[in-house]
Amino acid sequence: MTAPGIHTYTEINGQAEALNAAWNQLDQQQDWILQYLNNDLFDEIIFIGSGSSYYQALTMASTCRAWLGKSATAYPSSELLLFHKQAAPAHRNYLAIGVSRSGESTEVVLALEALQALPNWSIAGITCYEESTMAQLADCLVSPNGKETSTVMTKSLSSMTFMMQAAIAKAAGREDLLAELAGVKEQAGQTVRDADAFIHSLVQKQPFLKYVYLGMGSLYGLSLEACLKIKEMSYVWTEAYGTLEFRHGPKSIVEPGTLVCLLLSEQARAYELKVAREMQEYGAFVVVLTAQKDEDTSFADAVFEVGGGGISDEARAVLYLPALQFMGYYTALSLHADPDSPRNLTQVVKI
Repeated sequence: MTAPGIHTYTEINGQAEALNAAWNQLDQQQDWILQYLNNDLFDEIIFIGSGSSYYQALTMASTCRAWLGKSATAYPSSELLLFHKQAAPAHRNYLAIGVSRSGESTEVVLALEALQALPNWSIAGITCYEESTMAQLADCLVSPNGKETSTVMTKSLSSMTFMMQAAIAKAAGREDLLAELAGVKEQAGQTVRDADAFIHSLVQKQPFLKYVYLGMGSLYGLSLEACLKIKEMSYVWTEAYGTLEFRHGPKSIVEPGTLVCLLLSEQARAYELKVAREMQEYGAFVVVLTAQKDEDTSFADAVFEVGGGGISDEARAVLYLPALQFMGYYTALSLHADPDSPRNLTQVVKI
């Protein structure tokens, strides 16, 4: 019998290797970048996925808009499968990029099949399994070291997000952004190690009744993913919001025993820290994940430096993930749940 969570723990710790493998693989898939991201035929790029794959699709779309300057958005796969007219008005040319770790999620496969049959639609994808149904259906980027045994997504999500961001930077011809991502790749191993120790200590010292994750821009999708990691692994109810949106009603749930975890951007740093201070005044235990500590973060109950100071929020995005994943992992263990075998869940969702 294996120890509870051993696969999840191993895969969280494998993120640096997965990022490196994705980076090297992209060198072999330059044609994909030219055919899809650099194709002026498409008026809009729509990233689709389900669950964690949808949340990383939000970050991919945000990065595409910021770096490539193209119209891009993200939807759950089911929206494009069942409500494509509401999501994408006719008379435009679309590229739908399916996002799926396994490449077998029914909703994304059915959505791509349906869209492929429509006029003015082209399809592509990104996955970790090159022989999957989605990879046979659509031309896919492949994160070769993203394959996982655990049900929950960890290194698969970080490596696919990173790989798509690198593809977008290449499509934009931005050597400065590629240099930022190369730095992230080198930083990732240290960030994982530091996050392990930081979150382990935090969970041991401080029990929480509620969990709230806040993020904006390219980090909003990752705040949703952080929320899901807690739910999947530990079954604790949690929520995620855009940082400033949280002040418009939802903040009423904050009280002593509430963890508020802020994925701090540099672009909106002062605004977001003002929200965090307010939540602390209501009794929340505030954790700030940031590129760099400074006097403005000293009020927080705990601060974790993810690294990547001086680079764009988009490029730094995957460095927030290890701490968020370890939060789910160590919270699960503290509640005697097995992160490798979450109840009611399977690695591939089929309908």
